[in-house]
Amino acid sequence: MEEKDYEVEQQIDEILKLGKNSANSGIETLTVIGQIEGHYVLPEGQKATKYEHIIPMLVSAEENTDTKGVLIILNTMGGDVEAGLALSEMIASMSKPTVTLCLGGGHSIGVPLAVSGRRTFIVPSATMTLHPVRISGTVVGAPQTYTYFADMQKRIVSFICRHSRANEDDINTMMMRADMMATDVGTILEGHEAVECGLIDEIGGLDSALSALKKMIEDDEKKKKAD
Repeated sequence: MEEKDYEVEQQIDEILKLGKNSANSGIETLTVIGQIEGHYVLPEGQKATKYEHIIPMLVSAEENTDTKGVLIILNTMGGDVEAGLALSEMIASMSKPTVTLCLGGGHSIGVPLAVSGRRTFIVPSATMTLHPVRISGTVVGAPQTYTYFADMQKRIVSFICRHSRANEDDINTMMMRADMMATDVGTILEGHEAVECGLIDEIGGLDSALSALKKMIEDDEKKKKAD
């Protein structure tokens, strides 16, 4: 085994251990912090969540019979669009109870992640930024390029609306708002605003999120016994 592969496996093992709940309640914790790193490696010194680390954690949580539910805690500025959307789809497709809690920020592609749980919470001081799909670097100035951007944005908006109470027209309007951000278009929502527009289920912190998750686990177990 190459040294690099061994280091990656060690990192994944450490992350998996951190995610285990010390109270042995069957709840695993997943954190998405900093930038979401996808196809390109981010510069040194930049806090990042690597999607290739999170994927095996989600698979393990889904397959592990000792895991009853998953708590996803977010404080992210966004990052790789495809990686973030892929993780969102994985969380949303889990059969086990999932709760997301947005602390600090759930910006950009962090929005789909924030709404991907069965129940979603946000603290009052947290913010969420909605804006159109962007890309850095060389862009080919061809119609196909802009069509790709438009299609990607439709997929993101569609996911958000399928997993929240938000209205598609409202989301598109907020994404294109031009009077709020100095160097970009979009909208910054505070915690209570995210709830009011239907993005997030309710205001709440760690206690609320854990209580909701434990209740969902209890309901799932009752249902299984009844079947």
